[in-house]
Amino acid sequence: MKRILLVAGIGLVVLLIIGALAVSFFLDGAIKRGVETIGPKCAKVDIQLDRVSLSLLSGAGNIKGLVVGNPEGFKTPHAISVGSASVALKPGSLLADKIVIRSIQVEAPEITFEGGLGGNNLSKILANVQSSTGGAKTNAAGKVEAEKPGKKLEVDEFIIRGAKVHISLTGLTSQPITVLLPDIHLTDLGTGPEGITSAELMQRVLAEIERGAAKAAAGGFGDLRKTADELTKNLGKNLGGSVTNLPQGIGDLFKKK
Repeated sequence: MKRILLVAGIGLVVLLIIGALAVSFFLDGAIKRGVETIGPKCAKVDIQLDRVSLSLLSGAGNIKGLVVGNPEGFKTPHAISVGSASVALKPGSLLADKIVIRSIQVEAPEITFEGGLGGNNLSKILANVQSSTGGAKTNAAGKVEAEKPGKKLEVDEFIIRGAKVHISLTGLTSQPITVLLPDIHLTDLGTGPEGITSAELMQRVLAEIERGAAKAAAGGFGDLRKTADELTKNLGKNLGGSVTNLPQGIGDLFKKK
């Protein structure tokens, strides 16, 4: 009898492990599909994700190979590339109305800041996400339809470390210039009862990335702007003060459009 109970107990444990692995595999695939389907609808760019690995028992997970493409009209291959990121969430919250994510840590992403007189790629993606979180939409019959509520999130900590910004400015650089982006540290996102949506989280993070990248780009071209100022002054003297818009044109590269 004891042997039968022992065998039954071992069998139950094995079934539980298999079940947990099956649910985890399904969840990993669901997250991957969600990123690659919902993300492009919000950002209006292609988004690819290689792999997601999440433990239901510990709530720890990893994300590998996240690539965010560029909007139409920009020439660089992509806007953001993340080799790896770690996630820690509250396992029990997966079945609740609001998923509680303890931390998201992104390590050494590659960010491309491509700018021209028409604006830059990051601000365009941000504008796309902002427009997608506007709320109501109009259907084919012309009636306004409310957005369906999505899964709510809480993110206690979102950190981006060691990011590199590759700056490519139309007409000013033949090769991209690379600068380091100061660490980004966001806290207490969606801690209230209403939480935040995945689109709202994307908007907050992209806004910080765009702001930091634009500042880094402007700093990286500080010497260029000084040279342009001097060049404009000299041209203005030589041509009777008719040349006045060159520094303004360079400044426009870092503005949102």
